[in-house]
Amino acid sequence: MCERCDDMVPGRRAFLGLAATGLLAAGLGGFAGKAFAAGDPTSLTPDEALKALTEGNARYVAEPELCRLDLADQRASVAKHQSPWATVLSCADSRAPPELLYGGVGVGELFVARNAGNLADTATIGTIEYGAAVLGSPLVVVLGHTNCGAVKAACDVVLKNATYPGSIGPMIEPIVPAALAVKKEAGDFILNTTKESARRTANRLTKSSRLMARMVKEGKVKILAGIYDLETGAVTYLE
Repeated sequence: MCERCDDMVPGRRAFLGLAATGLLAAGLGGFAGKAFAAGDPTSLTPDEALKALTEGNARYVAEPELCRLDLADQRASVAKHQSPWATVLSCADSRAPPELLYGGVGVGELFVARNAGNLADTATIGTIEYGAAVLGSPLVVVLGHTNCGAVKAACDVVLKNATYPGSIGPMIEPIVPAALAVKKEAGDFILNTTKESARRTANRLTKSSRLMARMVKEGKVKILAGIYDLETGAVTYLE
């Protein structure tokens, strides 16, 4: 990583170094996943992880120039284990890569699941459970974004009774109830639907997963919904 990035992200080298040498605080609350030998989890709390994401996004907005990362060094430090400090469920949209929009975080820092519309099917919920319970990631962000194609398609189903080929129609079905819920609200229909869908997905993670519900109740994990603005680069979090 270049000197400029080291200045912008104080402690990242130290953080990754500690993770590599196993000096970060361990403990998965008795979860049997220790057998997975995933390595020691991060010592960050959910709020500390959120602070790191927020500061990273602020850097991305203020100074979006990306310096050259020392990826070889980072790769070597996490080759045998991983200790991601945040999990992001984001859209597959090529314009919304979580690692970049959160300040150019390095290899091994974020546990990312992506699909069109940032939806939580069984495989995605299992992925998030793995990140939280096995790898010790303390924060989950369901990250929608402006001008989302999957959301637009769902809105067209509601407004125009649109149909789509292949598996696209079934894929966007979970977004349709969100569109129906906000159809009569003032403001931009697509943006309102994007926000509502992200909220519903975040809520589903605890309603559909006893494991996630327990970890949230115990304060080990925090789950948030957010929106990434493609034009400004800023991430805002939803209540």
